[in-house]
Amino acid sequence: MMSQLFAIALGGSAGAVTRYLVATGIYAWLGRGFPHGTLFVNVSGSFLMGFLTELMLQRFSLAVEYRAAILVGFLGAYTTFSTFALETLYLFEDGNLAKAGLNIFLSAVLCLAAVWIGLVLGRQIFAADLYPWLGHGFPYGGLALALSIALILAAAAEFVFLYFDLSTLYRAIVLISLLGAMTLAATLWLAFQLPEIRAEFQGLLSIFAVNALLGVAAVWLGTLMGNWLWHVSKSP
Repeated sequence: MMSQLFAIALGGSAGAVTRYLVATGIYAWLGRGFPHGTLFVNVSGSFLMGFLTELMLQRFSLAVEYRAAILVGFLGAYTTFSTFALETLYLFEDGNLAKAGLNIFLSAVLCLAAVWIGLVLGRQIFAADLYPWLGHGFPYGGLALALSIALILAAAAEFVFLYFDLSTLYRAIVLISLLGAMTLAATLWLAFQLPEIRAEFQGLLSIFAVNALLGVAAVWLGTLMGNWLWHVSKSP
């Protein structure tokens, strides 16, 4: 019992610090006009909860201390319903009824969708019989090319944003549009390359989720690269 409590405390401290760093970074990027940071940590935490729960409980036989540290400790502290409730109440008090309603709607829908996608992905990612397309026939080269293009476009966009000193709103619109277009295009392309998953909804959804996660990573790295190039170009 004591070992489980210690594991939860250790995981919880790491989760709380991670949530603070992630949420602070999101707010620094998108501003505090809407609770983007809390929404992001709750949605990403929900996805990880579904994905890791399936892996730890069904795929791997991990000790209860490890499961407690990650699922109860880390993810329990990383996600926060109380902050969501407080920020939503503040929006109501400030008269931002539309933003408050949108926050409630997005939090409920996206968190449920994220945990479901995590469960589906966790159930199938290691199931070779369900995913024969992960073998040698998978078009890894094309996927790598798409991610490279997304990274380069994100870097170029970030450089242009800084050059023209565009607002955060324009940055968010362009980057989200880029991510959405890349995810949709890559998913459709893979679906046509792999006819065995076209009629399988869960397989198609998993492909979409993987593309979205990889796309987020590529766009994020691209923005960092564009920011670095901008500062290099401005240095004497």
